[in-house]
Amino acid sequence: MKQQKFVRLLMLVSIFAISLGCAEVLRAQGSLPKIAFRDRNLANGMRVLSAVDHSSPTVAIQVWYHVGSKDDPVGRSGFAHLFEHIMFKATKNMKSEMMDRLTEDVGGFNNAFTNADVTVYYEVVPSNYLETLLWAEADRLSGLTVDEPNFKSERSVVEEEYRQSYLAPPYGMLEYLIEQQSFIAHPYKRPTIGSIEDLDAASLENVRAFHNTFYRPDNATLVVAGDFDPKQLDAWVDKYLAPIAKPAIALPRVNTKEPERTAERRITHYAVNVPLPAIALTYLIPSQKSPDSPALRVAATILAQGESSRLYQSLIYDQQVVQSADATPDLREDASVFYFNLVLASGKKPEEGERALLAEIAKMQNAAVTAAELDKAKNQLVTNELRQRETSNGKALSLGEAAVLLGDPNRVNTDLAQLQAVTAADVQRVMKKYFTAANRLVIYYLPKAEQRTSNLRNPDDQAQRVPGGQGK
Repeated sequence: MKQQKFVRLLMLVSIFAISLGCAEVLRAQGSLPKIAFRDRNLANGMRVLSAVDHSSPTVAIQVWYHVGSKDDPVGRSGFAHLFEHIMFKATKNMKSEMMDRLTEDVGGFNNAFTNADVTVYYEVVPSNYLETLLWAEADRLSGLTVDEPNFKSERSVVEEEYRQSYLAPPYGMLEYLIEQQSFIAHPYKRPTIGSIEDLDAASLENVRAFHNTFYRPDNATLVVAGDFDPKQLDAWVDKYLAPIAKPAIALPRVNTKEPERTAERRITHYAVNVPLPAIALTYLIPSQKSPDSPALRVAATILAQGESSRLYQSLIYDQQVVQSADATPDLREDASVFYFNLVLASGKKPEEGERALLAEIAKMQNAAVTAAELDKAKNQLVTNELRQRETSNGKALSLGEAAVLLGDPNRVNTDLAQLQAVTAADVQRVMKKYFTAANRLVIYYLPKAEQRTSNLRNPDDQAQRVPGGQGK
């Protein structure tokens, strides 16, 4: 036991030393490196952001469509994610999966992602293929084939993804419930993956209407970063993307406001194949545009990032009440949610894990975090962002997020400084402000064998559509 304590002490001393070293390095660097970029708006409403970097003979091309799962029609959840898949099918001039051939066959790669607010398509290729990919992105924006075979094949793929991501893993539905139950009014309550029932009920006409509404140049931001000539980029953009017409129909925007929580809400959900009970606590926090977002990110890092974090040291190592503990500030364009996700240790009850977690939250509310904790957390966050920006694709991601989700591409060069400026008082303030009993949702996620009754209620009146659970 003494040897174990000595090893732990040695580990903490080492982490402390590394933290101080990282702080000195960042201080020595002075001002953070900025991303120089050009900002252009086409007559059809498309925005074009570009950042030249000749350090590698590659270029990243991204198209950010300002449509996510919050824009899914009522009763048609999963449409934004479904279109992420359909966009890789046939177009007027390309066969299905042609984007793979245009990228992978020349040593590059491509992919896409959908979240609550955006759908993003990206490619990284050798610089001399930039024109080809701009042509391809223009072709699938203006000439996508939205037909029954493409729709049905990709719907089947998405439904299988749902099963593999949420039904098969023991804690998959807990992630689903966190998103679904954390919001009452805002369409963020519809998980990005959607539901099999909604996808099965969709018609080709529904799908085409969604595509025509949101896949348009005035809802798209093109980001190009890497090795290219700016004048040549402008010429190719003018040739392939500028001629795409802007639709006459209005572009709808979600304006629903999530009401403040006024009382704690508790849910118990039972699921099959759950080896150990788990709990989740969620708290509503403001938009990622909020000046409180940097402090909330720092708080999450102090709480749950790495073996020296507070939750690891207290809940996992000292008390041994849980076997895993995560803290996630899920920052979004509108209302956001900060959630904790704990898997209990064998033989421990959910109430024990909840009490232990609330005690750690209270500690951060009642006393300022240490200077070492604060420096380490900020250094981790800033370093991770700087590492991302070392690649052309990472630069494009940072620039696209600033432009589309934060509303100002210039924030790509100011947000890291805001992270560095977070103080211990800021962390304590946001912990007191948002982590209150009235702002708390508690989810107990228990093995089916322990079921007596479930008080699960879906705010969208879809409780019976949560696989593996019961509503009443």
